[in-house]
Amino acid sequence: MKILFTGGGTGGHVVPIIAIVREIRKIYQKEDLQFFYLGPKDNFSKVLLSQENIKIKNVLAGKIRRYSDWKNILQNVLDVCFKIPAGVIQSFFYIFFMAPDIVFSKGGFGSIPPIIASKALFLPVILHESDVTPGMANRFISRFALEIFVSFPKTKYFSLKKMVLVGNPIRREVLEGSAEEAKNFFKLTSEKPVVLILGGSQGAQRINDKILEILSDLIQDFEIIHQTGEKNFETVKAEAKVMINNKDLEKLYHPFLFLKEPDLRKAYAAADMIISRAGSGSIFEIAAVGKPAILIPLAESAQNHQVENAYAFVEKGAGIVIEEANFTSRFFLQRIKQLFSQPEKLTEMREKSKEFAKPQAGRIIANYLVEYLTK
Repeated sequence: MKILFTGGGTGGHVVPIIAIVREIRKIYQKEDLQFFYLGPKDNFSKVLLSQENIKIKNVLAGKIRRYSDWKNILQNVLDVCFKIPAGVIQSFFYIFFMAPDIVFSKGGFGSIPPIIASKALFLPVILHESDVTPGMANRFISRFALEIFVSFPKTKYFSLKKMVLVGNPIRREVLEGSAEEAKNFFKLTSEKPVVLILGGSQGAQRINDKILEILSDLIQDFEIIHQTGEKNFETVKAEAKVMINNKDLEKLYHPFLFLKEPDLRKAYAAADMIISRAGSGSIFEIAAVGKPAILIPLAESAQNHQVENAYAFVEKGAGIVIEEANFTSRFFLQRIKQLFSQPEKLTEMREKSKEFAKPQAGRIIANYLVEYLTK
């Protein structure tokens, strides 16, 4: 059994693929099982996929930029006329020699050349959409898909006949964290509630800046685990030391450039609240661990998908949204303090978060793929 995965190359595309691969291995344990990944070159994806023993091939991929200045127009022309056709040719030959039985697309611009090549080779295509509002790439790919698995009930644009609501696949291993292990690993004092701040796989500079502005006030009431992002880590760490300026309080701030899976599992277990961007992967992991959240959607996300994802989550009462236009440091601090002054509200948010969760998404998709290929 050979399964080819493809996607845009970001953590949001790759992590669900890993979740599905792990579930397939639990279900189908025969030696003929092989996994391949075809997509644009991306070091972050390469590391994660290689750890799962997925064979990786890279192809050229272009994208349509939404901003209408002359540089973007020129780049769009080059991508459409040269990069995408070249990627399709590369994909055709890779797929021909791989000879997969089925193609699973996580979407994004990087999956367009492999999907076009797959259809030219008459291969079945399955699509998963993470967001409430699909991007242009997935709207294009959807016409080739046999089934479209979606994360949110009100996903737009796709044919209702093709859609299956499952949620966003998460690595179920992140649900298995221990609060005691977390205390030892992060050197938590357990004196105050723990707030976990996540900025996505690359961190979030604007969130970091606001946190630093109020850090000396924040650690008066909370203990902070802060994923800063690799590019920002040294700067944030140095500025935090200046902002705190108190040896006794420094122990309450724990910056990390990136939380790998074992560390993230511990951080989830320790957190009393999570501050995060509103990527679908983050939302469904937060829900699965049953934590209240403050979501700060990325304002520049394509099709405004993070804003729509965030409101789909908080509509169920599982958290609150602070859009970037309202994201001032003092307002942010006030909202956190207000929530922790209402323990009954936090309890309700935890319950609603759990209700929103769909931790079986990866297992459902894995079962579908295995059943399709073994029937």
